[in-house]
Amino acid sequence: MSTEANKKETFSVYEVFSQKNVNSSFVHQFSLLAPNAEVALTMARENFLRREPCFNLWVVKRDDIHGLAPEERPLLERLDNKSYRETKGYGDLQARWRQHKEKYEEQQKHEGNGN
Repeated sequence: MSTEANKKETFSVYEVFSQKNVNSSFVHQFSLLAPNAEVALTMARENFLRREPCFNLWVVKRDDIHGLAPEERPLLERLDNKSYRETKGYGDLQARWRQHKEKYEEQQKHEGNGN
């Protein structure tokens, strides 16, 4: 067989992503084997649309998806300490305001009784 004939006979793995409506994000559904993207899209459409309706459908060749290697994943951790941007310390704010209000009202009551 020639190399061109071999090329035509090779199948690739395609990942199928669907979008339920305009506002939703794409979600991975399944993988399939296909000789090219056009056939993969047709197969995905026929298999997936039987199950549920969707707004849009993507097929992506698995070889074209690039991700981080496991040893590189720690690089995704926060590099800086910006805890000042986190909203902690406000959880008891209502209780603290209530205590101040009660103290104020108690002082007002004592001042009213003293006059």
